[in-house]
Amino acid sequence: MVVFNGLLKIKICEAVSLKPTAWSLRHAVGPRPQTFLLDPYIALNVDDSRIGQTATKQKTNSPAWHDEFVTDVCNGRKIELAVFHDAPIGYDDFVANCTIQFEELLQNGSRHFEDWLLLEQKVLN
Repeated sequence: MVVFNGLLKIKICEAVSLKPTAWSLRHAVGPRPQTFLLDPYIALNVDDSRIGQTATKQKTNSPAWHDEFVTDVCNGRKIELAVFHDAPIGYDDFVANCTIQFEELLQNGSRHFEDWLLLEQKVLN
């Protein structure tokens, strides 16, 4: 297994067409939950360590952040981006996530990676 050691710089730009979860719709009133807007933020982890969190964007399913995070990584194996809905009461609602293995990023030998990442969303019941 390949591990990463060094300075990691990540810029989180935007997400598009996020879908509300069944849990985030629990207080929604009316017959059209597809119009429900999230208050999303992204939590960034390397392995099991929290590196940072974007600001919460209010009432949008296509948020833009353009937040940068820089950290030293020792024996890093994976990066996880998890999207949450900032709930006004109680725990925040999980919306979607993705995991990127450092091994995949280091395969092409480049020091720079820029791409859209597909999020795995929690399915509505």
